[in-house]
Order: sequence, then C-alpha cells, then structure tokens
Amino acid sequence: MTTDTKPDLRPANPRFSSGPCAKRPGWTPEALSDAALGRSHRAKIGKSKLGQAIDLTREVLGVPGDYRIGIVPASDTGAVEMAMWSMLGARGVDMVAWESFGEGWVTDVVKQLKLDDARKITAPYGQLPDLASIDFDRDVVFTWNGTTSGVRVPNADFIPADRAGLTICDATSAAFAQKLDFAKLDVVTFSWQKVLGGEGGHGVLILSPRAVERLESYTPAWPLPKIFRMTKGGKLIEGIFKGETINTPSMLCVEDYLDALAWAQKTGGLDALVARADANAKVIFDYCDANPWLSNLAEKPETRSNTSVCLTITDPAVTSLAPDAQAAFAKAMVSRLDKEGVALDIGAYRDAPAGLRIWCGATVETSDLEALMPWLGWAFAQEKSALAQAA
Repeated sequence: MTTDTKPDLRPANPRFSSGPCAKRPGWTPEALSDAALGRSHRAKIGKSKLGQAIDLTREVLGVPGDYRIGIVPASDTGAVEMAMWSMLGARGVDMVAWESFGEGWVTDVVKQLKLDDARKITAPYGQLPDLASIDFDRDVVFTWNGTTSGVRVPNADFIPADRAGLTICDATSAAFAQKLDFAKLDVVTFSWQKVLGGEGGHGVLILSPRAVERLESYTPAWPLPKIFRMTKGGKLIEGIFKGETINTPSMLCVEDYLDALAWAQKTGGLDALVARADANAKVIFDYCDANPWLSNLAEKPETRSNTSVCLTITDPAVTSLAPDAQAAFAKAMVSRLDKEGVALDIGAYRDAPAGLRIWCGATVETSDLEALMPWLGWAFAQEKSALAQAA
C-alpha cells in the first residue's frame, strides 16, 4: 500500500545497515565496561578474553571440536584473503560468484594470484549459478549468502561429502542467522560486524582438519605477507587459534563481541537467532507480496536471504525509465527515508541493481521492520508523484 500521508508509527531503531549492523537490543556503552583497555592482548587477561571469544563462537555456532577458530585482521575480507593466498594453487579451483563480493574473490584469484587453472561459475544478480556444474575434485570458493544480491544457497546439499578439493566459504552475512553445514565446509569466514552487530575490523577464520592438512603439506609459489602466515616450519601455528592473534586486536571490539555472544546465548542460541532473522525477513517478503511495486531481487523464494534483503522497484512508471533514472529514483527514496530518520543506510550496494537493501539480521527487532514498511510505501508515493509532475 502507498500513501501520501506520513505514517504515525516510526521504528524505535532506524538502523538497517548491512554492515556494520545494528547493535543487539538494549545495548549501551556500559556493556563494554569490563574491556581490557590499556592492557596487552598478550597479557593473561587479553589471552583469556580472546580465548573466551573463540570458545563462545564454537558454542553458539556449533562448530565441530576438531575445527580451529582464529580471530584475524581486516574483517571478513582479511579472513578470505588469508585462506585463498595460503591454500589455493595446489589444484584447480572453481570460483563461484553471483554478486560483487564473490566477483571480488574471482578478481583476486585470476588477476592477483594469476592461477591458470581457475574456472568462473557465475550468475547475474538475483540468481544462483548452476551449482551442479561445480567440480569438487577442485577447490571451490563461494559465498553462502550474497550480501549485495540477497541471494543465498538454500543448503549444502550440492557439496559432496567425499570431495577431493577444499571448500572455502565466505559466510559473513550468514553466520549466526543461517545454519551452516560445517561437515561440508573446510574454510568458513565471517566478521562479527554483521549478524551480531559487532564493531568492524576483525575477521573470524574457521578451518577443518582437511584445511589444516593443506596448510601443512602445501607451500604456495608466491610470498605471503606476515598477516597471512598460518604455518611455521611446515606446522600450523596453533597459537593463532587459541587467542594469540597475528597482530594487535582491539580489546574494546573483542569485549563488544563477547557481549553480543552472551546476548545470543541468552536469546536461545543459534536456533533463536535464525528464527529472529526469519521473522524479520518475512515482514518484508509479506509486504512485497501485498505491494506489487516492490519485489525481492532474489528470483526464487528458497534462495532469498533472511539477512541482507535486496529489493527492486517494479512499478512500470519506474522500470520504463533509463537505468540512471531508475537508480536516481531509488536513491531519492532512500534519502527521503533517511531525512525522516526512519531508515538509515538502506540503499542498494553500489555495484548492485538499483533498489533497496534492508538488513534483517538477529539484532534487528521485528517491530521496527513492521513500522518501517508503511514508510516505504509513503516514500515511493512521494517520489512517484514528483516523477509525474516532472514529466
């Protein structure tokens, strides 16, 4: 429904950014009062907090006991780059991409690592590639949830248990909101700035025993910078996965992550986090079903993200415009909602089709999304009226 009248109800929290994402409900700076500020991360208190963060990550996500978990530099990007630069090149690799971040990993492998035996398996925004065409005798790099397209793999059934290659999965907007099948994943990466609403700059790298075996048996042909090195003398540097980080972490950010993990546990653990994200996304899905001017960018319901929900404006008055004008229309809507203080940072990613992107992860309250939906209709009506007047 669209209306020229401003809705009465406003979201209590208008923060719908796709990263860094909204803080957990009830968060205040006092939650960080126990942070180990002014202390070395190598002191007993620093190691203890980093180790606790690793242990709680394992507990909440259900990571198998024989998988290593490390806190690494440079957010999810750093974690993915560490894995690719350290492990790829031992065999051919299939690079699977259907949005901008996946395409970024393709660029790194083809143009930076210059691997000759790299295949690209891609699909346009809104679609998944042909997953059956992936060769799992090769290494495989893919995103679980396309943050900039709102398209995710529905499950890991497409990955064989008896694969010969490694699976490297960028799960940054999936971890803590979607069930990851760790038995099918050899490397999993994410940043706690996404679903748990932590602060930026830190990545998490999870390695299966098969990934560790690759690290200890294979030496890449290229030099590795210090922050990528996970082995010494042909053996895994175990300290990295016990809280002895490669470089200095922010203990304030670590404390914030600990707070978010504690909240996740109190909320009911992973099942509850997934349920919260599902309920949030359903609010938008239902609104799209009832309002034909707006559609989910993901073409198939089973591939729709429950975190980074991407939307396109499908009203003929907008779709008949040139691409630049369509983008301007969407940006005008975003700007109008921002000025009203009801939705912050909901523009589509710069490389994605014009539209909206609304974060629905577990730290967002369903009531805030319910309050936001009428505002979308209002902003659309305002911009459509302005478009008609300009014609």
